[in-house]
Amino acid sequence: MMMSGLAIHNIMMRICCHTATATITSSRRHLFSKSSSNIQSASGWGNLKRFPSLRPPPPTLLPHCFSSASSLSSITDASSAATTSTPATPALSEEDVMMGYVFGKKKATQVAHSLWKRVVQKGDVVIDATCGNGHDTLALVNLVADNTIHGGRVYAMDIQKVSLETTSLLLDQSLTPDQRKHVELLLMCHSKMEEVVPSDVAVRLVVFNLGYLPGGQKALITRSETTLLALEAAKRVLAPGGLISIVVYVGHPGGREEFEMVQAFASELPVQNWVCTKLQMLNRPSAPMIILLYRRW
Repeated sequence: MMMSGLAIHNIMMRICCHTATATITSSRRHLFSKSSSNIQSASGWGNLKRFPSLRPPPPTLLPHCFSSASSLSSITDASSAATTSTPATPALSEEDVMMGYVFGKKKATQVAHSLWKRVVQKGDVVIDATCGNGHDTLALVNLVADNTIHGGRVYAMDIQKVSLETTSLLLDQSLTPDQRKHVELLLMCHSKMEEVVPSDVAVRLVVFNLGYLPGGQKALITRSETTLLALEAAKRVLAPGGLISIVVYVGHPGGREEFEMVQAFASELPVQNWVCTKLQMLNRPSAPMIILLYRRW
């Protein structure tokens, strides 16, 4: 069949257009295949820089300890570890300890220790009138000891030698040599505290833990007669703004009588100079009681 020159020209133009389209499509497929291969074989961000339009967005949170060349798996593992780490437990405030005592979760001694922090400062002089096993003494040292050898002083006394030995061991295990120098252990009755505390020294806190030595002989207890003398001495050496802190155990023979003596002593202090408080669990008659005698400024 004969075709005119115009028809042949039109057919040739169509063939050329189809060929060009097929060539371009094939080239694009080849380029995409090559690009995908490069992306899959890339081990870091450097290889992906050749294809900025195909590079995935960087993570929104990059830990400062990783460089931009870190692998995605390392970043993911670090982020997971950071989110699952256990935060440090904050120290309980005085209010938290008091509420714990109200709810039956904290002991009387813990309440006393927390209240001391509101009265005592670094460099103060304090007295532990019944050091026992040394836990009160240790708490006091941590409150008053500063960076100097002469700043802060704890006079800790007990009538039992075993108490001083136990306290000394606890302090040696818990304190640095410099902190240990802030404590003076005295084998003596608490009623004689004025004999060892210099007359020109203002005492910020006097601590009593009345009863018997935990783990010791229950027959050896603090007595109402000497405790009364000790309270009178503590009243004389205490500075304005200071505190007498007393934890009284009443579950042993003689404990109730000693508590009644302490309560009577506190009740007779003049209201213009003293603020006296008692904390007691009413439905637990054998539970220790806290008596706080604050001297006004």
